[in-house]
Amino acid sequence: MSSDKNTPEQNGQVSDAVKGNWVDSYAPLRTRPYLRLSRADRPIGTWLLLIPCWWGLLLAMLHDRVVTWHDLWIFVACAAGAFLMRGAGCTWNDITDRDFDGAVERTRSRPIPSGQVTARQAAVWMCFQALIAFGILLTFNTAAVFLGVLALVPVAIYPFAKRFTWWPQVFLGLAFNWGALLAWTAHRGALEAPALYLYVAGIVWTLFYDTIYAHQDTEDDALIGIKSTARLFGTQSPMWLARFLAATVTLLGIAILGAMLGSASGPIALVIALVGACVMGWHMLWQLNNFDPDDSTKLIKLFRSNRDAGLIPLLFFAVALLV
Repeated sequence: MSSDKNTPEQNGQVSDAVKGNWVDSYAPLRTRPYLRLSRADRPIGTWLLLIPCWWGLLLAMLHDRVVTWHDLWIFVACAAGAFLMRGAGCTWNDITDRDFDGAVERTRSRPIPSGQVTARQAAVWMCFQALIAFGILLTFNTAAVFLGVLALVPVAIYPFAKRFTWWPQVFLGLAFNWGALLAWTAHRGALEAPALYLYVAGIVWTLFYDTIYAHQDTEDDALIGIKSTARLFGTQSPMWLARFLAATVTLLGIAILGAMLGSASGPIALVIALVGACVMGWHMLWQLNNFDPDDSTKLIKLFRSNRDAGLIPLLFFAVALLV
């Protein structure tokens, strides 16, 4: 079968996986179904979970200008934890959505509906990933550990959200941006207002990129009764995306001001950080200008480009920390 068609490959490749990814090319055959459950063949989700963590860490460091070796561990641990918890969360999502996934063209090639693994095997794999992530979490301070455990609530709810609300992307945002709270608290020892603004900025950013993503499935979702902001907004999606863009940049700017005004960081560092938020907004505007709800290839490209969008303020935060 052609790898360009939206059908399962003979080797079990998932239809929307990155072509030539390391899982399908190099991973041992017996591990591939489990790595596919974890979306290791589609790394964008790990990036989108990780970036808010790094935002929270660097903004906390800009707030107090304290940099320690433990911050390097937080940086690395967030990366490992994002990979593991994204994998556990996606596995949970595939377990709960196994019947829906089998009815949607883009997702019927996933490991459970395609018969590569059973729901029981997937559950064991989910627990294995979550336990390793919990072990990493225990290296943080008590407040951060508490927040990390609390993060399981939105993760558990998200797969069911599309059954009862037109705004499931809000629940995805609650889960995917929790790391902003966690990493700030891991550095500072307490949860503070700038981290909350950063968290809400991330949630609105998620509404932006996941509405773009959800437009791939609007026809199938309508047939099986799945709700999404893409279906809710319809032809008004560009207007809503513009609102999410403006809100993301505004809230990110408020978080930066709250963290850096009156802090140990000087005015030059503050300006650099704020420019980072504006440049991210420019990238999101580029996405909006290229948005075409009827072009699935372009939609997935735009969605994946949010890795770069999210890394932009991170780069400016790093430069501001050096000033």
